Amino acid sequence: MNSESVTPKIEMPFQPARRVNQALTASLEKRALQWMAERAPRWLSSDQLTVLGLCAQIGAGICYASARYNRNALLLVILCLVLNWFGDSMDGTLARVRHQQRQRYGFYVDHMVDAFGSIALMCGLGYSGFLHWQTAIAMLVAFLLLSSESYLATYTLSCFQLSQGIFGPTEIRILLIIGNLALLRSPYSSLFGHRMLLFDLGGSIAAIGMFSMAILVTVRHTVQLYRQEPLP
Repeated sequence: MNSESVTPKIEMPFQPARRVNQALTASLEKRALQWMAERAPRWLSSDQLTVLGLCAQIGAGICYASARYNRNALLLVILCLVLNWFGDSMDGTLARVRHQQRQRYGFYVDHMVDAFGSIALMCGLGYSGFLHWQTAIAMLVAFLLLSSESYLATYTLSCFQLSQGIFGPTEIRILLIIGNLALLRSPYSSLFGHRMLLFDLGGSIAAIGMFSMAILVTVRHTVQLYRQEPLP
């Protein structure tokens, strides 16, 4: 009678990627989130904060769409952006403070939520009349491209880059809030004597910047990975 030997499968423990955040507000934001997480009520969970962040971002998109008919809805957009910051930034900090980290679950869910929320936000902006839909699509494609590069780099290089240069999610929210306040005054700006929508100008700069950054970091990471795994 022949006996078959079965080799047991050995599962390697999950190794979380190193987090890097060099954004302008990173240091101050980290201290503020730590302070709030230590004083958060026990009934509040990181999952609830994640849902809050998603709902707030969807709410911002809806309010942008409503601002097409009533510009005062831009004030509600600002409130939604603040709530989105609180939910999106606080969920991970709360989990770390309470030693309830779920590395794979948190990374996956947080960034799928970011993707869906960003689509909702851009749809609202595209409908708002404050920028052309072509600009909104360009911004969304550039954001998703840059995000994809970040997630692939996290997997291949074990380094999760939360910011690109001095800009991170918080800086983008701050710029949006400033832009909303400017829209309350006038939706137009002037460039070299040409009148154009303020958000078309800002959105075009943002899209070009994100596309350029995606190309630069892709080249840099490709070179880095090739040096680590050269052809024989």
